[in-house]
Amino acid sequence: MASETQGLAARYALALYELADEGKVLDDVASDLSALRQLLSDSPEFDRLIRSPVLTRDDQGKGVLAVAEKAGAHPLTAKFLGVLAANRRLFALPRMIDAYLAELARRRGEVAAQVTSAVTLSEEQVASVTEALRKVVGQKVTVDLTVDPSLIGGLIVRVGSRMIDSSLRTKLQRLQLAMKGIG
Repeated sequence: MASETQGLAARYALALYELADEGKVLDDVASDLSALRQLLSDSPEFDRLIRSPVLTRDDQGKGVLAVAEKAGAHPLTAKFLGVLAANRRLFALPRMIDAYLAELARRRGEVAAQVTSAVTLSEEQVASVTEALRKVVGQKVTVDLTVDPSLIGGLIVRVGSRMIDSSLRTKLQRLQLAMKGIG
């Protein structure tokens, strides 16, 4: 099932990419999708809306279009969300977002990095993280930021298949496991 969803997500993301490229709105759509990803992380209600098999296509469509309108999404992004709702494909939206952003970065010769922090990073901090990643990776890096307060502090950075977790939550979990081994 996971690989089927991955393939589905890649096909939809590529179609959206091509439409956005044709309309010269690649960055607008990328910005909308990044905002949607953050909303999915922040709002259990929105996550339920896109995943609920109980809601009708019409209800899901009205819900996601209301969210897109409130967020000031580009018309192409809103139309894409409407198509996903009509086709009962909203459940794959998180993977579609990842696939779109990865395709955008790939075609620009960039490496996409996902950075999750406990608090919103300042522009200076984002620039610092981006520069550090560029040095490590050896090419231009596009940073996609999300905020997860449950990290308590620190960062989780994903570049391709590599992940660096320096979050305080993970360090506390490791310490807790080590303490269990002592007692």
